[in-house]
Amino acid sequence: MDRAMNIVLSSKRRPGGLKGEQGFDGRIVLYPSNQNLKDYLSWRQADCHINNLYNTVFWMLVQRSGLTPVEAQDRLRGTLAGDKNEILFSEFNINYNNEPLMYRKGTVLIWQKVNEIITKKIKLPKEAEEKEVEVTRTKTKVVPLHCDIIGDQFWEEYPEILAEGS
Repeated sequence: MDRAMNIVLSSKRRPGGLKGEQGFDGRIVLYPSNQNLKDYLSWRQADCHINNLYNTVFWMLVQRSGLTPVEAQDRLRGTLAGDKNEILFSEFNINYNNEPLMYRKGTVLIWQKVNEIITKKIKLPKEAEEKEVEVTRTKTKVVPLHCDIIGDQFWEEYPEILAEGS
């Protein structure tokens, strides 16, 4: 079965002092199976994390340590995630694991049914005046999530994403 999914994963935040809008990296993908899709999205989220960790350390080195961008890039060349975490903690007192999920995991946009309460004016046949009543409607909206999609919990919580005919 062909499965199409449009999900945005983004961890890009604007460093202080830069002008312009935040960006995002979006893809529309078509994969032959749910497992292929989950594997691809897991890779995208891991890539989001790797890029954000690098950028967080890079901009700390530039903005707080006074390194030039070239010097910061040279300092980070060849480092692993553990090395970057150590730089953040030992030099800037930042525990990367305490950074908001929005930056560490990115943003996942999903279509989700949500209840919306609206006030509607109605006129009953035997009454002269309109009456306001609350009505609950179910709408499908785009909902941003900041969570781990690599593990099973996300897919168990939102099974409709991979369901037939969704």
